[in-house]
Amino acid sequence: MIRNTANTANLCIIPARGGSKRIPRKNIKPFLGKPIIAYSIEAAMKSNLFDEVMVSTDDNEIAEIAREHGAKVPFFRTGENANDFATLADVIDEVKNQYLELERSFENICCILPTAPLLTVDNLRKGYELLVSKKADSVRPVVRFSYPIQRAVKLYDNGKVSMFYPEYQNTRSQDLEPTYHDAGQFYWMKFSVGLRGDNKFGFEISETMVQDIDTEEDWKLAELKYKPQNK
Repeated sequence: MIRNTANTANLCIIPARGGSKRIPRKNIKPFLGKPIIAYSIEAAMKSNLFDEVMVSTDDNEIAEIAREHGAKVPFFRTGENANDFATLADVIDEVKNQYLELERSFENICCILPTAPLLTVDNLRKGYELLVSKKADSVRPVVRFSYPIQRAVKLYDNGKVSMFYPEYQNTRSQDLEPTYHDAGQFYWMKFSVGLRGDNKFGFEISETMVQDIDTEEDWKLAELKYKPQNK
């Protein structure tokens, strides 16, 4: 049973379409013994933050697996938002509208990506607390770039390189401003705004807790990171 300890109506959306070009059937591919989407569903359920955990999908097999692990699939995603060009904001807006058509509304949404096995309940709660305390439109975890992006270089076809920011050629790395990127795990947001608001916040998490999964090599790295943290 899902229990929202915050006395506020929160919806969890896990977007998982059937098509995946680089890793076929990625969203339900076995990750250390169970479908990778199961990790996102289980983290949401264990957090006790949500009144409903749902999966937005266009795929019958994904829907069946989602239900087996405790999520709801109250409706299917339209073809318009199941292609390669649909944005996450588009998918969230569609789910919002589908709930409103059912005369159901929530105060907050957390969109958890289906390929986030390193996600922790503690970070989900931290994100929610930040959303509330900062009265933010949205909140997401971020991770620091391991190498200064100010030292990034272009690599040309002939092998030549040049700096994107030559003004930092002689700046010591410790004097460069730290930069961060989206951890690609989850996004808390106000139901009324979705992902389209400008008042955005983030909080830093460790690189050991993050792995973007787009290739088979990424998949293996995610498994290597997962094992020591979940013995």
